[in-house]
Amino acid sequence: MKIAIDAMGGDHAPEAIVKGAEEAISHIDDLDITLVGDEKKVKQYLSGSNNRINIIHTEEVITAEDEPVRAVRSKKNSSLVLMAKEVKEGRADACISAGNTGALMSAGLFVVGRIRGIDRPALSPTLPTTDGKGFLLLDVGANVDAKAHNLVQYAIMGSIYTEQVRSIHRPTVGLLNVGTEEGKGNELTKKAFNQLKEAPVNFIGNVEARDILSGAADVVVTDGFSGNIALKTIEGTAMTMFSMLKETLMSSVKTKVAAGMVKPDLKTLQSKLDYSEYGGAGLFGLKSPVIKAHGSSNSRAIYNAIQQAAHMVEYDVSETIKTTVESIEQNKGG
Repeated sequence: MKIAIDAMGGDHAPEAIVKGAEEAISHIDDLDITLVGDEKKVKQYLSGSNNRINIIHTEEVITAEDEPVRAVRSKKNSSLVLMAKEVKEGRADACISAGNTGALMSAGLFVVGRIRGIDRPALSPTLPTTDGKGFLLLDVGANVDAKAHNLVQYAIMGSIYTEQVRSIHRPTVGLLNVGTEEGKGNELTKKAFNQLKEAPVNFIGNVEARDILSGAADVVVTDGFSGNIALKTIEGTAMTMFSMLKETLMSSVKTKVAAGMVKPDLKTLQSKLDYSEYGGAGLFGLKSPVIKAHGSSNSRAIYNAIQQAAHMVEYDVSETIKTTVESIEQNKGG
């Protein structure tokens, strides 16, 4: 199994990328990693020689400020584009970047390529739940506009991933909405609800945003506009809560003593709320696995993203999505 990684993408590149790759190599058998980036900068963080980590040298980088589509087309020797080419040309089975999200989505579409029958790929992170099980949310921003049949495809792709990679049998699928009753919502959610009832997924109906972190469904589908707002709200709430908690615990000698006593428990709680523990956000609907790691990923988050990509390759998630969509289309035609 071979995975290509953009070594220059993310706030802590290339150090976090290199260390995450080394950790993955030490834990995952039969894994080879290709790091794409500035060889001199990458090598200074390698702890030693390892014939299972290769480097493709390039000094060109797509930055967070670059316009995604233009950057992918003009910076053909950038670490992100060369990483995607490794997948397209069959030298890698999957790829990972913590860099420019829009550029990665563009490279996924224009370089790796979309699965035939999938109209729009979905960006899909696994988010934490109170029971530690987690749930998949899609789409969180690949497409801000969507039609009802796009949400049905998201549900199918999310179900396949959740069952095969996360080992959840017959995962439940919920439609993010403003109420749980049938008939709630706008035109999009009403149409999607009716189509999801007929789709080959374990659809349980509408779910509200306040319930998704409680494990209301294993897979939650929505359009990219609403999904991105939900994701950013969850992120912002978690950060604000810990900031307020820290301020309170540092406010007096008494609370500082208490903070010292509960520090390990607070760290455990923080890790439960950190969705990078589940890996990155998969860009589902492409011919091969493409993973978007969080921009602030540390080495542990990169390791988790590599594990995620490896599982997607091992269980042939992209091919299963392809054959499932083809089967559905054939049945429609029949």
